[in-house]
Amino acid sequence: MQIDKLRGKETDQLFKSILSLRDLDECYRFFDDLCTVNEISSLAQRLEVARMLEEGKTYHKIETETGASTATISRVKRCLNYGNDAYSMALNRIKDNVEETTES
Repeated sequence: MQIDKLRGKETDQLFKSILSLRDLDECYRFFDDLCTVNEISSLAQRLEVARMLEEGKTYHKIETETGASTATISRVKRCLNYGNDAYSMALNRIKDNVEETTES
């Protein structure tokens, strides 16, 4: 994993802080303090690109709907194909949560 190069006390603290957040509002507050608007937007865009790629959308459709560059789309696709399956894991979990909430 590429992230292994960053492993350490500071990165552990960051991830533990994220895991400690209790709800969406706390996430918004935390990331508002932690990141620039552009950084948050870029992260959100990558996740949306991953979702659209998993749905079989074309690069052109993804580029048009998200504004992502083809380089970003390619990078996300490479992660989906050869990465740690984390995009799929996260997308499946939030999809499952939405379905559970809708069924309740």
